[in-house]
Amino acid sequence: MKLKAVLFSIAGIVVVVGLLAGAKVLQISTMIKQKKTATPPPEVVTTFQAKQQRWESLVTAVGSLEAVQGVTVTAEVTGKITAIAFEPGSRVKTGDLLVQQDIAAETAQLRSAEAAVELARITLVRAKKMLATKVVAESNYDNAEASLKQAQAQADNIRAAIAKKTIRAPFGGRLGIRLVNLGQIIKEGQAIVSLQALDPIYVNFLVPQQQLPLIRLGYPVRLSSDGLPPGRVVEGTVTAINPDVDATSRNIRIQATVANGDEALRPGMFVQVAVVLPENIPVLTIPATAVLYAPYSDSVFLIEAAGEGSTGKMVRQQFVRLGERRGDFVAISSGLKPGQTVVSTGVFKLRNGQSVVIDNTLSPEFKLAPQPEDS
Repeated sequence: MKLKAVLFSIAGIVVVVGLLAGAKVLQISTMIKQKKTATPPPEVVTTFQAKQQRWESLVTAVGSLEAVQGVTVTAEVTGKITAIAFEPGSRVKTGDLLVQQDIAAETAQLRSAEAAVELARITLVRAKKMLATKVVAESNYDNAEASLKQAQAQADNIRAAIAKKTIRAPFGGRLGIRLVNLGQIIKEGQAIVSLQALDPIYVNFLVPQQQLPLIRLGYPVRLSSDGLPPGRVVEGTVTAINPDVDATSRNIRIQATVANGDEALRPGMFVQVAVVLPENIPVLTIPATAVLYAPYSDSVFLIEAAGEGSTGKMVRQQFVRLGERRGDFVAISSGLKPGQTVVSTGVFKLRNGQSVVIDNTLSPEFKLAPQPEDS
């Protein structure tokens, strides 16, 4: 009896488990069928109509700034510094005194040399008068003249030594950080201070040899840099083109001159350079946010009718080839035609053939030269 009861219990459990499993399989099968037949709700999108624009034709490059005149002022001879006549970071004019070395010995020697020059001059005048009356021989007059020239040369030599120890600005410009101290003995060639003429300033950049025919002297250039206030662009002019092409890189060096009255540009700064060519180029443009970027190919989503008899809209993925990007826009080299409507934002949420609803009330304003407030 006990055995029969156990068997009946096991059979009952098996039946219950089978019923539960069957119900679960039926539930899962029903859910799969519903998922296959279900259609997601339309996605709300913003749109933009591809249009032709004329963009400035530019040759872009990376440049480096260089002072029109720039040197590190150094000592010509060894000597002790007795005076420093400049403030670091100040402006100086041509000939302004920067550093005075000890010239006490040379000053004393100069007084002696000037006295010798004066004596030789008096002797020459006397000899000239006596030669006129035939009191002295002509050779005595020649000796007196030679002695005067020797004395003058000796005095000039001492003055040159004093000038070498009197260090002056070779040209006007902006001084840098002082590298010497009062009382210090500096040696020949030792750096004293950097001096840079900042207005105007040069920008040097390289372009490939195939772009050389596009650039001419006098063409305008525009500079931008993260070292300038946001949105500021500085203009200049192409002033020099190297006559030779670098044999290794096949690039040619070009130099432009830029006004720099406020000295915002400094030598050594990295800048973005754009040479403005005289002719504008026609391009087909869409917002850069309309492009779904991918390693294999970039694409956009075109707005099309959902089908015959339907008033709805759907999207079709279209592969495109991109050109230059400027501001909020990107040029389309191939894959689109003027007037075609593309989804302008949120393309990463879409798939080919998906239903959409157009709502451009929240569409952003696309600009060719945007100036973000937080940039």
